[in-house]
Amino acid sequence: MQQFFSKTFGGLTPSYYIRQLIFGSLFAAFIIFMKARSPSGLTFDAISLAVVCTLLYPYSRFVYESVVGYIVGGNVFYVNAKLMLATKFITMFMCWLFAVFIAPVGLAYLYWHHSRQSSL
Repeated sequence: MQQFFSKTFGGLTPSYYIRQLIFGSLFAAFIIFMKARSPSGLTFDAISLAVVCTLLYPYSRFVYESVVGYIVGGNVFYVNAKLMLATKFITMFMCWLFAVFIAPVGLAYLYWHHSRQSSL
């Protein structure tokens, strides 16, 4: 069982995971702040979902970056900085919001990749 967790959840480099975790935490903090100010107030469900999405966000972002890297390849695009930052923010938020659905794909790939590496 420990090998399963090390191949999946431990499959990303610590620096990449922490970097993405920091960005995901910013989204969680914003959502919790906005939810606390709403008339319905802060609920356990909102906090739980924010924590789960934040912890899974690095794997979700890994999937997104892998797919975009495969499609775009080594090409470089020169675009307006404001447009690029807006696009980056939107994609980061979408990866955070749907991390529960996207991250299992990344975890499955990491398990497969690290299992294949250990068998060679």
